[in-house]
Amino acid sequence: MALKSVPDLNVADRVTVELREAIFSGDLAPGSRLVERKLAERLGTSHIPVREALTRLTEEGLVERLPHRGARVAALTSRDLEEISSLRTLLEQFVVVRVQAEWDAKTEARLRKTVQQMVDAAERGSSARVFELDRRFHEQLWELADHRMLMTITSQLRSRITGFLRAANVALDPEARVAHAETHNLIIDAIASGDPERARTVMAEHIGEAAARLESHTEEGEAEAGPAPGTATGAVAVEAAR
Repeated sequence: MALKSVPDLNVADRVTVELREAIFSGDLAPGSRLVERKLAERLGTSHIPVREALTRLTEEGLVERLPHRGARVAALTSRDLEEISSLRTLLEQFVVVRVQAEWDAKTEARLRKTVQQMVDAAERGSSARVFELDRRFHEQLWELADHRMLMTITSQLRSRITGFLRAANVALDPEARVAHAETHNLIIDAIASGDPERARTVMAEHIGEAAARLESHTEEGEAEAGPAPGTATGAVAVEAAR
């Protein structure tokens, strides 16, 4: 795990960003233990901003605290998966219809460019880059929807959605990753069609396919590892700051 040294200015904020990105990138995997003292040493700061950062990430659902066992990176449970995917479907269907209402050639070109970069990264086998571009594509849609109240009330959910996207990309094999990247063009096609129902349907299918992959991936992990008493199913406790 490569964590960068954190400057003194706004330390808790910077530590939060650093740990959040380490979780999103997979450097801190689900189930990884988060030991304040060791994280503080690696980040070049005291344990106080680390403790504050872990509190914030707990509120975002990215970290969980267990009695007498400290903190660890939250694993995606079956219930989490169902709740996130169903709510994400509802919100992103709303988003694509709003984007559709203001659609133009410049917007389409911008989104097509992101998808092409995603396909190129998938063909190179760069899973981290595919995830980054997948996240950027969906964030671009949210920005294009231009709904300030929606962005405000869903700020916490968006962290969980990013975790969902990372897990969905991890569950893909190399060949499927290219196909997944290309499916984002179907979303663009649906928006460009001017048909709101088509846009909603394609987005729902896109999210549903990701949820199905994750469900299968979770079941395989459970079969191999078995549930651990008092932990999220299939999670593996790893010493994160080793």
